Amino acid sequence: MTGIPLTTMSEHVRAEALRRLVQDFDFKEREKYLQQGLCPDCNKREMYISTERPYLIKCGRENKCGKEITVRSLYPDLFENWSRRFESTPQNPHAAADAYLRDARGLDLVAFKGCYTQESFARDGMGSATVRFTLANGKKWERIIDEPERFDQKANFIGSYAGYWWESPGMDLRKADKIFITEGIFNAMSLVQAGLYAVATLSSNNYPSMLLSMLADAIPDPKKRPRLIWAFDDDRAGRSHIVKFAKRAAEDGWEVSAALPTENGGHLDWNDLLQRDRLTPKDWKQYRHNGRLLLADSPSAKALLIYQHTERTSFHFNYGFRTYWFQLDFNKYMSAFERILEYDAKCANEEDARRKAIKETGMIEEISNCEFRPLYFQRSEPTDESWYYLRVNMPHAPAIKGTFTANQLASSAEFKKRLLHIAKGGTYTGSTKQLDTLLRSLQMIKEVKTQNFIGYNKEFCAWIMNGAAVSGGQVFHLNDEDYFEIQKASVKSLSLTPSLVINTDLSQFTTGWLNDIWAAFGVKGYTALAFWLGSLFAEQAREMHKSFPFLEIHGEPGAGKSTLIEFLWKLCGREEYEGFDPSNSTSAARGRNFSQVANLPVVLIEGDRNNSNDKPSKLRTFDYDELKPLYNGRASRALGIKTNNNETYEPPFRAALLFAQNAAIDASEAMMSRVVSMFTDKSNQTDITQAAAERLEQMPMSDVSGFFIEATQKEAAVLQEYDHHYRKAMADMAIHADIRHRRVIKTHSQVIGFLMALAQVVPVHPSHIEQTRNYIFTLAAERQRALSLDHPLVQEFWELFDYLNDQEQHGINHAPVDKVDEVAINFNHFEEVANTYRQRLPFTLSEIKKLLKSGREREFVRTASVRSSVSDSYNTGKSKEMRKPEFYHCWIFRIKA
Repeated sequence: MTGIPLTTMSEHVRAEALRRLVQDFDFKEREKYLQQGLCPDCNKREMYISTERPYLIKCGRENKCGKEITVRSLYPDLFENWSRRFESTPQNPHAAADAYLRDARGLDLVAFKGCYTQESFARDGMGSATVRFTLANGKKWERIIDEPERFDQKANFIGSYAGYWWESPGMDLRKADKIFITEGIFNAMSLVQAGLYAVATLSSNNYPSMLLSMLADAIPDPKKRPRLIWAFDDDRAGRSHIVKFAKRAAEDGWEVSAALPTENGGHLDWNDLLQRDRLTPKDWKQYRHNGRLLLADSPSAKALLIYQHTERTSFHFNYGFRTYWFQLDFNKYMSAFERILEYDAKCANEEDARRKAIKETGMIEEISNCEFRPLYFQRSEPTDESWYYLRVNMPHAPAIKGTFTANQLASSAEFKKRLLHIAKGGTYTGSTKQLDTLLRSLQMIKEVKTQNFIGYNKEFCAWIMNGAAVSGGQVFHLNDEDYFEIQKASVKSLSLTPSLVINTDLSQFTTGWLNDIWAAFGVKGYTALAFWLGSLFAEQAREMHKSFPFLEIHGEPGAGKSTLIEFLWKLCGREEYEGFDPSNSTSAARGRNFSQVANLPVVLIEGDRNNSNDKPSKLRTFDYDELKPLYNGRASRALGIKTNNNETYEPPFRAALLFAQNAAIDASEAMMSRVVSMFTDKSNQTDITQAAAERLEQMPMSDVSGFFIEATQKEAAVLQEYDHHYRKAMADMAIHADIRHRRVIKTHSQVIGFLMALAQVVPVHPSHIEQTRNYIFTLAAERQRALSLDHPLVQEFWELFDYLNDQEQHGINHAPVDKVDEVAINFNHFEEVANTYRQRLPFTLSEIKKLLKSGREREFVRTASVRSSVSDSYNTGKSKEMRKPEFYHCWIFRIKA
């Protein structure tokens, strides 16, 4: 059983892979290896890879790290679109199939020449090249090799394969002493390349009864038949069928055994092990031992096998998804061994005596009614919390995964409580010492990077969502251990909120809703859609231009604000949701809402907070000016970390902000200039707009959530288009006579940039885009005019002042008569006259004084003691006792011409 080395990659795939490896890991080339690469797990310069056969990158710190990354997983684009990169020719009609087997699978083309062909597969208007194999019964199996994720399947069967297997042509199984029975053809080919006889059943539930019967007929003497070694995949289904089929084959008269890569289940198959050079005789000794452990017919039989293999006198082991502890009393064992050897006539030799003695004296105790396997370590850097992530398998229930803290793993009592909490009925009855031994592998498990929000992570350049991730134009799915393998990083989100259900199958993505948005909302709908697209790239926009605008949609009730926003949420996989009310939320709740997403919108729904009597509501407590730092992505709040020092945590704002309300935002100029504001009403509503809005409401989320995938996959194109049109809009607005405020120009130009980038994602009509662009220019001009006006309360104050000044016989303007461009107000006198005329003040004097200082139409000049013209008029002809004071302390304003 001699191993066959991996075949050499095609030269241009190898060269490109090496170029990227040097760039990404900072390798140094020495002799036939790239060395001293930076390990992404332990951050040590211990990574290395062969330059001749660059299939696997390894960390040299095998005991402390042992990180392994396949080049195929690191650069999947090099291992896709085989038929495009390796075109078939008359001289080589199987060029793509050859390249796939050689470069992606590490197989020797010479050894398997003639056992496969290159064919094609088509569905839903899409096609791919395939590697096709013929089974023993003449039926076909083919592997799709050009982006198989498009078809939601990796392989295709042509005909029934039940009862049959695939075997390499020219391999005479009658000469074999052992036949390895695998699931996949590539696994069987890998074992054949390693010098073994191997076949493939194509699935774990296919018992090859027909071919086993034919082989038995060909070898009538059972003693001369080969041993069947079941070597299915190392997962729960593969293991269960190994046990089932081994028992069935034994009943049919076959000698049986098994082989598995790991003792308790893993992810690597035989082809993976071939590419890792782990099919050596030394490796097979362990694989065969793992198989024997699986087929052990009782806990005591398994314990005996482990003892014979390791000679340890105490250890834990799993059997039937339960955990046992084996303890050997050596003195009792020696006594039993000597007695059996001397008096047991059935004992033929010392080995038999040793086996019987161990069975007799070895104590086996069940310490848990389930088995658990540490998967990885995860830490939250901002809060300095950490957890170990474990999988719990139970005999008659699906596997459960959950987190355990250090305290819960350090004590048997705490471990038992946590186990009962996450796994119904799961118990642990062992000691803390046994638990320590049980979890000895913790130091060898990998570490998974975490984030405490949903959305874009700048460190990994990836959108990390609930069930899918997007990075570099590729979609990644959660693996069986609940994290994403993205390029060099293992990463997951600790956040469960919001829960976004995104359909990654783009063949189901439809775009007919674009016409419905236009029909129902017109340019306002497209403006909101442009902002929504921009929110998916808010972090990148802030990186490029240091800000990202806020959007406000306000107007009459029933104008369709909720319908539009709830549909836009569907584009990101969130249904039946609009936003949250900041006035009904605590400061902590608002902070969490602002921090829980990145490159996604945060929607604040804040209706008119006035009651029926037009009096301020008690809920009107939220100050929009608090949100100004979010424009630049700064923190919304600071949190104290539970430590012994002065550390704080200030989570940055990574999202986009949208306001949806009936009343317009009432805030300072600094805040208003950050907002793109749209007013909506019901003036244009018709039966046509109503029907379009209803279609949007009824649109299945699975048909439209692909928008998120389409947009994020085209990150580079979207951002390039955005930047180009942002700069063009900035230049166009700069020469616009009605738009002078620099921040207003910038915020509206950013929305225009993403409006123009919409065409990179969905087929928008050019005329609709042009009309919307013009509309955003009008919004900028309107915002400029609004900023040129006084604050609404200031305007209301001066209206009331002018009214009272006209009503009062001598007026309330204390400025001297010759100062016609000045107004002098004594606020106590103002309030007294207002009460006389029963005028309600919609503000407090302290509040209005702050606002009047920044007034525009009547500019605040100073406060001073003024000889009152009002008193001069009033005092004429009055006795000294009835006169008013000649001087009043006033606020003086100048009326602009």
